[in-house]
Amino acid sequence: MSVSRRRILSLSLAASAAAHAPWGLAQSNKSLRLLVGFPPGGGTDAIARVLADKLKDELGEPVIVDNRPGAGGQIAAQLLRTSPADGSTLFVTHDHTISILPQVVKKPGFDPDRDFVAVGGFANFVNCFAVSAATPAKNFGDYLSWVREQGHGKSAVGIPAPASTPEFLVQLLARRYQLDLLAAPYRGSAPMIADMLGHQIPAGIGSVQDFLENHRAGKLRVLAVLGGARQAALPDVPTFAELGLKGFEDLPYYGIYAPSGTPAAFIARFSRALEKVVAMRDVRAQLTAMGINVEYLSPAQLAARERAYTQVWKKIIRESGFQPQ
Repeated sequence: MSVSRRRILSLSLAASAAAHAPWGLAQSNKSLRLLVGFPPGGGTDAIARVLADKLKDELGEPVIVDNRPGAGGQIAAQLLRTSPADGSTLFVTHDHTISILPQVVKKPGFDPDRDFVAVGGFANFVNCFAVSAATPAKNFGDYLSWVREQGHGKSAVGIPAPASTPEFLVQLLARRYQLDLLAAPYRGSAPMIADMLGHQIPAGIGSVQDFLENHRAGKLRVLAVLGGARQAALPDVPTFAELGLKGFEDLPYYGIYAPSGTPAAFIARFSRALEKVVAMRDVRAQLTAMGINVEYLSPAQLAARERAYTQVWKKIIRESGFQPQ
């Protein structure tokens, strides 16, 4: 056999092997990018980095976290929509960007049903209300009294993104307790917490994992949590339902999404890897310590969870009188 024929045969065999290899092996020289729509240092960023560290071993390829903060995850979601549907880019996000933001923004620049496909879910989480250590409030009743005494019923409450669960909670608290509470939006939880630590804003609402470290250090105080039960990480903190404020018992979720058209073989392979990773004892311990409840969801389960949560929020948004902006 001539050299040229041997070379042609070799190339043909290599191409055949690549075509029949599990998705990703033929692309082992590429990195898998996990988009995060919030700044470094926040809860979603920390969670994504825990997952990326383990996924790289399960997938046998580099996995990098790419922070694209802004507009409550909207910028990252728009980037996912325009990314190649080849398994090279995924989006780690929570309910706000997928289920809520498309209902409160007139032109979000993406449609989750049309532009994204669910890859897998890995946790649900709980939002909570916290105050700066500069306030004297030791419990939620103290906070209400402090607002009435210091600000004549008027005060600002930080929120990680506009038109989010925290903003609607601020509105509900204001109506329920007849206060003039102003929701102050930030570009993610990290800058909001920085202002709380610097005593620039007296209170804030965000996920438990956003506040937990500073709560334990005594730098902030978590006064109440949402959801139907107290959190293992904060056993002494009551739920809002216990305080008489109901309607926020349904828990938000975390999921991973790919651009529509991404090969089913890649989605199945990545979801299997995600299931293995979140079952690891050290990963579960790290995520639980951040204040989230680890729960693997298959692509179909995540899609169903998204649809159900979207309907819950459609009712809340409609009843609040909020108009898409």
